[in-house]
Amino acid sequence: MRADPVNRPPSSVPDVNLVILVGTCSRPVVVRRLPSGEEVAEVDLTTRADGPARSAPVRITAPATDVRGLGPGDEVTVVGSVRRRFFRSGGATATRVEVDACVVVVGRDRRRTRAALRRAVAPIEALIDPPKPGSP
Repeated sequence: MRADPVNRPPSSVPDVNLVILVGTCSRPVVVRRLPSGEEVAEVDLTTRADGPARSAPVRITAPATDVRGLGPGDEVTVVGSVRRRFFRSGGATATRVEVDACVVVVGRDRRRTRAALRRAVAPIEALIDPPKPGSP
């Protein structure tokens, strides 16, 4: 019998949906305005850690100016989460799995990259060394 993921009892291990990508853009960024008026940028980020190059689609909501100018070969650090998105295309429902970015650091800004990574590892540290019951 499978556990009900929605109504499961609380666990001592929190859920974590965390993605950290450090790589280069493999194509120019595409900025679109949604019917809601919100702007999103989409870019493919390629990493080459531990073997062949791998590419992941990244979605950036309300992109900053430096994100809008990204092109092939530009270095980027992204912290975000995995998201499966459903949308209508050609009269049918389509789906796409992508990284939903919450922090994007363009270039080699080591200070901003370190700050983003420190914030990102906090949930991982909680998994490794969970707080003791009754502690703040």
